[in-house]
Amino acid sequence: MFKKVLIANRGEIAIRIIRACKEMKIATVAIYSEADRDSLHVRMADEAVCVGPAPNKESYLNMPNIISAAIITGAEAIHPGYAYFSEQPSFAEACEACNLKFIGPRASAIELMGDKARAKETAAKAGVPVIPGSKGTISSEQEAFKIASKMGYPIRLKATAGGGGRGIRVVQDESELASALKIATAEAESAFGNGELYIEKEVEDPRHVEIQILGDEHGHYIHLGERECSIQRRNQKLIEEAPSAAVTPAIRTKMGEAAIKLAKAVGYANAGTVEFLLDSKGDFYFMEMNTRVQVEHPVTEAVTGVDIVKEQIRIASGEPLDITQKDVKIEGHAIECRIIAEDPANNFCPSVGTIQHLAAPGGIGVRLDTHIFAGYEIPPYYDAMLAKLVVWGIDRNEAISRMLRCLSEFEIEGVKTNIDYQQQILTNPYFRKGEITTAFIMRRMNGNSG
Repeated sequence: MFKKVLIANRGEIAIRIIRACKEMKIATVAIYSEADRDSLHVRMADEAVCVGPAPNKESYLNMPNIISAAIITGAEAIHPGYAYFSEQPSFAEACEACNLKFIGPRASAIELMGDKARAKETAAKAGVPVIPGSKGTISSEQEAFKIASKMGYPIRLKATAGGGGRGIRVVQDESELASALKIATAEAESAFGNGELYIEKEVEDPRHVEIQILGDEHGHYIHLGERECSIQRRNQKLIEEAPSAAVTPAIRTKMGEAAIKLAKAVGYANAGTVEFLLDSKGDFYFMEMNTRVQVEHPVTEAVTGVDIVKEQIRIASGEPLDITQKDVKIEGHAIECRIIAEDPANNFCPSVGTIQHLAAPGGIGVRLDTHIFAGYEIPPYYDAMLAKLVVWGIDRNEAISRMLRCLSEFEIEGVKTNIDYQQQILTNPYFRKGEITTAFIMRRMNGNSG
């Protein structure tokens, strides 16, 4: 087992990893930008190294400085968390070249699954159901028109290097295609430095359901059931649940087996998430694989009792999984609400400032993953998520009631947040009945979709 791990991230996920390491008696090294000098993850780690000025490119995306920080402090491994370098094969390769263990899959798996078009081809070859679409990326506007015409509208344009809902456009008919191509390409180039797109047939009114998998370096694989991630605004998840109200035990088994098939096909080792679209008939289709820990991993931990971050560390250290598929039991229901510094009344504009007062919810079945505190100044440079509020209940109704109670207790003053908006979602009668799709916000929230 590692003696010291560097966490190449910030905020709540850095704290989450530090806590897991402390319980495993592993020393931790935090990195921070000049803007994060007084952040909670810096205080909690055993050591901390400043890796640059506030902008991401000069600090949290400064590969030489991060690698140097690991070497100088004597860290044996780097945990990337999510975002930043978590899905960059070049970073995993740099770790390996410097005799540092990357706590995640091999660079080859990251690269293959990071290219959404190649990932889809790989899934199809592995026998995983895929959405009909273009064979690889589209090379020209003319080719896009030809493919879309043959496939039939509506279609979806997607960035091959995409993630986080960027570089995606749904096209309802031919008249929208040319402008959508330009917008999606520009967005993809800005976000990922790669403007290549591919086309998929639009699956209408689907649910977004994902399977959490674990695979060790000895060829053992398990899945931890599904998460329901359909509550999204502009393709960004807001609320996640485990399990899904729409997934039967038979669908769960089939979906889990499909996810493991894909993991085996790419020789995947560590934690990963295989994302599917689930239609109203119970058929599901592969979307993509995220080769990192997910923001929403706590809901899976709540219903299975498996500490996913600790499993990541154990797998990276070479230990075999000590959990079999038969050991995995789904108990109760968990919900996660992402608490974001934004103003729903002002088109969800990001809110920055100083948190003047903070009162956190608590009680049985409640977990709060956060990096904020009274007096914390929210920097304008980073993601606006302040916290992940997670609750567990004996069933979905209890989980909803518990979450509503916790949201009513949660006080954050000094900045605008989406707490009230989350309450509106949870009290919506369609949400309460579990009648949700990826279009829920747009269709059911009275136009308050931003």
